Amino acid sequence: MQITIKNIPIHYEIMGVGRPILMIHGWGPDYRLMSGCFEPIFDSLPPGEWKRVYLDLPGMGVTPGVDWIDGSDGMLEIVLGFMDALLPGEHFLLAGESYGGYLARGIVAKRWQQVDGLLLICPVGETEQERRTLPELHVFEKDEVLLAGLQEEDRMSFTGINVLQNRRLWERFNADILPGLKLADYPLWDRIILPKYRFTFPIERLETPFEKPALILLGRQDNAVGYRDHWKLIEAYPRASFVVLDKAGHNLQIDQDVLFEALVKEWLVRVTSDS
Repeated sequence: MQITIKNIPIHYEIMGVGRPILMIHGWGPDYRLMSGCFEPIFDSLPPGEWKRVYLDLPGMGVTPGVDWIDGSDGMLEIVLGFMDALLPGEHFLLAGESYGGYLARGIVAKRWQQVDGLLLICPVGETEQERRTLPELHVFEKDEVLLAGLQEEDRMSFTGINVLQNRRLWERFNADILPGLKLADYPLWDRIILPKYRFTFPIERLETPFEKPALILLGRQDNAVGYRDHWKLIEAYPRASFVVLDKAGHNLQIDQDVLFEALVKEWLVRVTSDS
């Protein structure tokens, strides 16, 4: 499906019916990163309860990018426009991964009244790469035969960030993440986002703490955004569970898929019980 926001044809997918959840992927992948880890969860729940709204951010997936987007502020305005078009005035849940988690925090800062629950998966905490407290990449499992059989570009993408380099993880990575990485317009994002990555408004200290159920998931071995810098965010979300998982890197949702599913379901129960 497609909708035009600020003259940009935004690709999106809607799955299921019921209470809406807006899903925002991170830097590089497309909507399949989110649908790949969430749809198995919703397939196990009663139908008719949750409407999942997935989008490709401009310059990612099949949504074209444009040079006039003014950093993260501009990207957030496009996402807010998408929200207003598809979920006009509605209450909804919000889930964001990595840079999508950063955008989700911006949405909460701007439109907290509409958001009934927040889920952050390995979200960007510290926006400046050189200031992030990052662990070294620790590989727990490595299938040398598998890796030797991959094309070099695919192998580099897979091994640069995954702490479990086995066939199960490769199949998930190849299905959910790699297709988006191959479509992404990185030079465009480097031009339009990197120079103005940080929002021009505060999201670390909300004027009004977000009092709805939240879940912040972090990987102990995440060498992209880390986990240590995120504790300072916790006071803005007094209803947040803050979970750091071992044997989990920046693709926590597939590294620890069983725990991920259990924690997401618990978050949904908390949101539902608050209604």
